[in-house]
Parts: sequence; structure tokens; C-alpha cells
Amino acid sequence: MEIKERETKIKVENLTKKFGDLLVLDNMNFEIKKNEFVCVVGPTGCGKTTFLNCLTKIYDTTAGEIYIDNEPADPRKHNLSFVFQEPSALPWLTVKENLEYGLKIKRVPQDEIDRRVTKIIKLMGLQDVTDSYPRELSVSVEQRIIIGRSFAMQPDLLLMDEPYGQMDIKMRFYLEDEVIRLWKELGSTVVFITHNIEEAVYLAERVLILSNKPANVKEELIIDLPHPRDITDPKFIEYRNYITNKIKWW
Repeated sequence: MEIKERETKIKVENLTKKFGDLLVLDNMNFEIKKNEFVCVVGPTGCGKTTFLNCLTKIYDTTAGEIYIDNEPADPRKHNLSFVFQEPSALPWLTVKENLEYGLKIKRVPQDEIDRRVTKIIKLMGLQDVTDSYPRELSVSVEQRIIIGRSFAMQPDLLLMDEPYGQMDIKMRFYLEDEVIRLWKELGSTVVFITHNIEEAVYLAERVLILSNKPANVKEELIIDLPHPRDITDPKFIEYRNYITNKIKWW
């Protein structure tokens, strides 16, 4: 892989985040390249989600800076989408209207909205619920709406915070394959938070392994395997076991 040859999309310099006296992120420094697929793993509660919340300015940083395309991170300026852990569909909108919502805010032409939404409905298997409201659907179906809405935006930067945690295994593998396909098709940069080490090895070009809280990047591991990946491949298993041991003993 030629990750080092790509331009930088995200640059994190001396990122520190405290909540009162609690130090969560401790002087983090790393870069993510354009069009790179990066998974972030680490012990439960180490600060993975806090990092994404700093990137999107949900939280202000205590110290340090995050740059996107060489400018301070600003979700109002940059074309990014965020998929949260918990379903966040707008309850007063139907499935179809939820998928259209961000595109209408961006004032995308209606014919393009129709094209993208039709594609996403088919991709996410939502054909039978387009006129339903989120309260009428299961949590896993509602989460597919949110993932679809983010895909429809065709963002330069897609941030995903354990988006498949509430999916069954079959749906999770299906959506993992689809996010890889869309990443390649759209050329987006993807930052994917997960506690599932097998998922990280299945998806990522590079894995950032965080320490226990206060979190820092202890290792950056390139996953030198082609997509689609075989979870029974000895090399795949070697990567999975290596990351597991790093997390276990830190």
C-alpha cells in the first residue's frame, strides 16, 4: 500500500482533552491520508468516541489542534458525515425523508436527490419501509437509515462510531462489504471507530491502536491485505491476534 504517498486529510497535533480533572486524550499526534480507511481500536472507555467528538467540534479541545485539508477542523466548512453509535433518525420524518434530509439542506438538485436516495434504499434493503417512521422500525433498521443517509451525502470524510454494533452478523458483514465498496467508489476518507478487532482487520488499510485512558496512539499498524478479505486467512488471523495482544497488555 502507498499510504505514505497520499496527501494528508487529517492532521492531529498535541491533541489533549480533559473533563474537569479527568484526562481522556493525552497529547495525541498522528495523520490520516486522503482516501485512507483507518480504524481506531483500543480498550473500552479509552477515549475513541471522544476523539471523534473533538474532530466534529461536538467537544472543544483542551489543548492541541485538529486540521482537515490544512485548515482547523470545522464541520460547517468541510464535507463530512458522522454516523453515531446510537440511532439518530429524525422521528418526524419517514425513512425516505430521512435519507433526503441532508441533501436538501445542501440544496442538491431534486433529480440528483432522487437518484442517490433510490440507490441507497436498494443498497440498504429499505424498499419495504420507505414510508415508515423510525418509531415503527427495529433499532437495527433505524441504524441502516443513518448509515444510508451518510452514504447519500457522498462526503469527503466519513466518520463512523461503532455503527454496526447493533446489527446481526449477516447484516454486519453485508454492510462492511458495502462501506468498502462505497469508499472505493467515492474516494472518501473513512475514520471508523470499533471495539471489534476482527472488524478492524476486515476493513482497514491502517489501524490506530490506542492505550488505556488517558489515551495516546501506541501503534499504527498497516493491514497489508487486499479487499475483499478472508477472515480464515492465516495472515488475517495473525493481524487480529497481534492487535488483541497489544490491547490486552496495555
